[in-house]
Amino acid sequence: MKILRLDIAGLRCIREARIAAGEGVHFLLGPNGAGKTTVLEALHLLGYGRSFRAGQREAVIQRGAAQSLVFAELAAASGRHRVGLRRTASDWSARIDESDAAGLVDLFRICPVVCFEPGSHALISGPAELRRAYLDWSVFHVEPDFLPAWRRHQRALKQRNAGLRSGWPDALLEPWERELADTGLRIASIRQRVLDELRDPVVDLASAFLPELGGVHLSLSTGFGDRDSASPETLLAAYVAARGLDRERGHTRFGAHRADWSLGFEAAPRREHLSRGQEKLAALVMELAQVEHFRTRTGDWPVLLLDDLASELDREHQGRVLDWIFAAGLQAWITGTEVPASLRDRSEAWHLFHVEQGTITPA
Repeated sequence: MKILRLDIAGLRCIREARIAAGEGVHFLLGPNGAGKTTVLEALHLLGYGRSFRAGQREAVIQRGAAQSLVFAELAAASGRHRVGLRRTASDWSARIDESDAAGLVDLFRICPVVCFEPGSHALISGPAELRRAYLDWSVFHVEPDFLPAWRRHQRALKQRNAGLRSGWPDALLEPWERELADTGLRIASIRQRVLDELRDPVVDLASAFLPELGGVHLSLSTGFGDRDSASPETLLAAYVAARGLDRERGHTRFGAHRADWSLGFEAAPRREHLSRGQEKLAALVMELAQVEHFRTRTGDWPVLLLDDLASELDREHQGRVLDWIFAAGLQAWITGTEVPASLRDRSEAWHLFHVEQGTITPA
């Protein structure tokens, strides 16, 4: 996918801006607080419906504005599209090719975006929900059976948790437990398949960015713990056996909603063995592997966002990332307070934009 035009209105410090985009690398140059990250945030909103920055969702709306708007013209493997996303204080709405979208999911499928930013190290060192979200992004985009199963699982989980807290009899819990077992195993199988597909690009990229750590180990924890999950019936029996303690706790303690994955290295088998710099590089490896996997499975590239690259990586690794981007030929958007020498001195064409107090000007 390539963004051809990006319009932003009422988003943080950007009152109104239009960017005509092209092939390859787009570098957003400006001082801190100028609005560089807000441009990446606009693209991220199209792909996820949320910002990668911490804070409440309505905080993206510019102070004093009633809404924020992001509009893009893009070219994808499926053709050219015009998409828009509007955020008010209470809800989101989206349009695709001049029609109201039935749901934001339709927008996300058209606008695949992968982002590496200052908080990305949490993909390695942070909570399991971040790693689940990472894996499920890939699963969502390449496995059409995942979303229906995930929605069924979420509904069953919500109902069982409500029943546990409300004291429902066992007979009312059993249908939801059966649904959890059936959909949970289906989700686990799909996740495992996609994680297996990610392994090869992870190994290749780790050898380029973290060669000192040796061989790579990538594994999935399904969320079932040590329970026998060989079949829906055995997993159902485990949910039945867990009812007593789950009633005391008021929630379902195991299942696909507790899945996690781990990345280990020969010289650093546990994430605690990594330095902060190595955590960042490991997260970068996972993000770039996700980009490559998406390309392999769909025949198209997602858009890659790299926020404040110079502060996250040293010059050598900045150069390696740029080498990878130019060799791949995908569209990337990068921010910084100065243009890295590894970009400035390249022979390939790239695009420079100056950002100052929410105003964006092509160089």
